[in-house]
Amino acid sequence: MPAKDELARRRHEKLVERLESLIRGALKPEYEGYYGQLILGTDDLAEMGELKDVRRAAREAGRRLGWKTTTHLVGGRLFVLDEREVPERIERLAGDAAAAAMDRFWEESRRPRLT
Repeated sequence: MPAKDELARRRHEKLVERLESLIRGALKPEYEGYYGQLILGTDDLAEMGELKDVRRAAREAGRRLGWKTTTHLVGGRLFVLDEREVPERIERLAGDAAAAAMDRFWEESRRPRLT
């Protein structure tokens, strides 16, 4: 049995490393690690293994990044979220970015479309 335990431990570690890499890739540097999220679709989940194992690995990957990690399964997708309290300056920066994105959307929606 010890060989099986070692194999399971190595699989788990590889999954944690993969998820940590995916999470890092999804972070916006200007938010200094806050507002993190990762969304895994049904295909991703099927490829990664048992849902309980993926959730456990995702929580560990988040902890490695200093997150207060939660996971939520919604409609076949697994949401991995950072629920830490966000510093005010980062919150302001994100709010300004969201407002700018909304402004761009409204400006583009008012332009006449060439068909």
